[in-house]
Amino acid sequence: MNFTLSNIPLRTTQPRADGITIISDRGLSIAEAENLLSVASPYIDIIKLAFGTAMVTPSLIEKIKLFRSHNIPVCFGGLLLEAFIARNQLNDYIRMLDMYEISVIEVSDGSFNISHKQKCDLIRSFSKIGTVISEVGSKDKDKVLVTPPYRWIELMKAEFDAGSQYIIAEAKELGNEGLYRHSGEVREGLVQEILTQIAADKIIWEAPRKEQQLFFIKLLGCNANLGNIMPQELIALEAMRIGLRADSFDFFMNQP
Repeated sequence: MNFTLSNIPLRTTQPRADGITIISDRGLSIAEAENLLSVASPYIDIIKLAFGTAMVTPSLIEKIKLFRSHNIPVCFGGLLLEAFIARNQLNDYIRMLDMYEISVIEVSDGSFNISHKQKCDLIRSFSKIGTVISEVGSKDKDKVLVTPPYRWIELMKAEFDAGSQYIIAEAKELGNEGLYRHSGEVREGLVQEILTQIAADKIIWEAPRKEQQLFFIKLLGCNANLGNIMPQELIALEAMRIGLRADSFDFFMNQP
């Protein structure tokens, strides 16, 4: 940090076990990625090449190497794995992970229906070759609306038991499904219920919107795990985390 202020909460430092920020890269060029890293690499914990963008990203190897040179792991979007599974090409996906030296693996079932047993089997297999982050919460709003909180908890517990290191609580790219109502409003009852059974530092809350980020920072503190963050919002988010944005200004003023 560039200056000293009192009542600034203590952020965890890299490599972080909590206070994680996952950036959603939807098509940064090499030059844009270099610019991002020049100002924000200390605040990025994982770069996710969102949904299936890895398939069509030019200079993919160079881009992954660039992020890795800053000790930032890269993962492919969970939808890409689902696309390989839907085409019976799981072995091709595994070979691709090895070819690109991908060590963080997202396992999701938000777009392609597989049984939860199949999903947990995938988590077990992938946990032998890398760090697994799995995702709970369908992109289909009708499924979410009929899924009670206890079921979210059951799914999360089973996926932790299968080998997931973190669980992503789904929000969709626009922050209007999964954890949120279609308006983007947080389903607070769902969040509170999950937190009665699952440790907050093991959940990565997808929060692409400012008001959603604020909710989790206020609820869990500056080291809430947040995902689906746009690269251009990263520095603003980091300021928000420590109470240096108008919306969060009073969050930490009275701390010891």
